[in-house]
Amino acid sequence: MAIQLNHTIVLAHDPRATAELLTGVFGLPEPRPYGPFLVVQMSNEVSLDVLHQDGEFTAQHYAFLVSEEEFDEIFARVQERGLPIFADPFYREPGRINHWHGGRGVYFRDPSGHSLEVLTRPYEIG
Repeated sequence: MAIQLNHTIVLAHDPRATAELLTGVFGLPEPRPYGPFLVVQMSNEVSLDVLHQDGEFTAQHYAFLVSEEEFDEIFARVQERGLPIFADPFYREPGRINHWHGGRGVYFRDPSGHSLEVLTRPYEIG
């Protein structure tokens, strides 16, 4: 049996704002309600199920592997929204993208503080 990630829950102070940022920036279909969740369906059959959470929670990191063309489209939408961008996961290199592993990458935050990464080449590990 091949094991695949099916979905993960993304906690959010404002689920609508988070889900709409994800669908808007990534050019995905509108989020759909499912019980207490707003489901953001990714193209690889994985969904991000956005759930309302009051109070504090630990921000997570979500990385999205895209084509070079998709990167250009996503990056343009990030810029249109005026979202601060960074070249690194520690948010020490503002206003820049990276060129790691022969590709391009960028980091930005969603309305609840989750770190979103868009990259065109997977990391070479090992």
